[in-house]
Amino acid sequence: MRKLLAALLALLIAVPPAYAQERNAYGQAELDQMLAPVALYPDALLSQVLMASTYPLEVVEAARWSRAHPGIQGDDAVRAVADKDWDPSVKSLLAFPNLLTRMDEKLEWTRRLGDAFLAQEAQVMDTVQDLRQRAQATGNLAADERQRVLADGRTIVIEAADPRVVYVPYYDPYVVYGPWWWSAYPPVLWAPWPGYAVVRPGFWWGVGVGITAGFFFGGVDWHQRHVRVVHVNNYYVRPPVIRRDVIVQRPIVQGRWEHNPSHRRGIVYRSPEVQKRYPAPQREVRREPRPGAGTPADRRVERPAARPQAQPQPGRAPAPRQEPRREERREERRDDRRGQAMPPAFNASSPPRFAARQPQRIEAQRPQPRMENRGGGGNGGWREHAGRGNGRG
Repeated sequence: MRKLLAALLALLIAVPPAYAQERNAYGQAELDQMLAPVALYPDALLSQVLMASTYPLEVVEAARWSRAHPGIQGDDAVRAVADKDWDPSVKSLLAFPNLLTRMDEKLEWTRRLGDAFLAQEAQVMDTVQDLRQRAQATGNLAADERQRVLADGRTIVIEAADPRVVYVPYYDPYVVYGPWWWSAYPPVLWAPWPGYAVVRPGFWWGVGVGITAGFFFGGVDWHQRHVRVVHVNNYYVRPPVIRRDVIVQRPIVQGRWEHNPSHRRGIVYRSPEVQKRYPAPQREVRREPRPGAGTPADRRVERPAARPQAQPQPGRAPAPRQEPRREERREERRDDRRGQAMPPAFNASSPPRFAARQPQRIEAQRPQPRMENRGGGGNGGWREHAGRGNGRG
């Protein structure tokens, strides 16, 4: 009985982490929904989109720059932002302003796509291949003068027909994939881009974007089911600049692509496993030393020397300090008051509000004489008495 209770307790302890991991992972219906509008892109462009989606804030900044500089695309747009500290994958999307604008408008979709790519990269690659097979089965994915479609078993590779010109397709997922199979999760839809024309049902094509032969540095390893760096293109990386906030710029190294959390700009990862894999980097703060600061002895503040006091001459006593007399100080105060303006005299003809107040003269009341009777009749007996009190003399 005790063994059974212990086993049940261990099962209850193990279930919450597994449930949390399953809850944070995207289901197949959600992956089909978010990958539907980009699964038919050329492999090189698709890899750049997946990498850039892990840095949504930099995508927003790049889209704002693109709107502020209309008409710049291709290599010219990438070279124009050489001084920016964005990730190379974000810089590469400046060559395609329409695509970058849609990623900015659908920012929640961009963030979810990046989270799914970081946490479920192999499943994302499998979903792309499944969507391509559905489009090929309906006859809507075929090679033409704009792109090449190569099938290697169950793997479908899409490449640009001319490596120096890239055509970004726009298509309707409800048409190219056939009837949609997730009613609760409809595919992400975009509006057709300006200048695009319908070539076949469900497909729109625009003017190709001219690039150099080594423009893309990313690709997809379908057998290993991950994105990798296939070409080291150093002109995406700007030269190091000393700043107070230093974002570590990693060089592009051929091999499996690695996410750089420095360009995440503080956005929390959806998956706990991804958070452990990419902890938030500590931003390096460089403080320039103050002029003249060096060793502790150099940092001492020198105080000005005290004023030298007069030394008494030998054989002579120091003179006592002379204090002004009281009479002299009184005379100085009188002299100071003499220079002050006196208040104007009262003038009866002047208005009352401008008339100066005169000090009232208060006189002391003199005692009134008191008459006393010293005897005798009549009035002859009363005399004036200036004494105090009411007693008689």
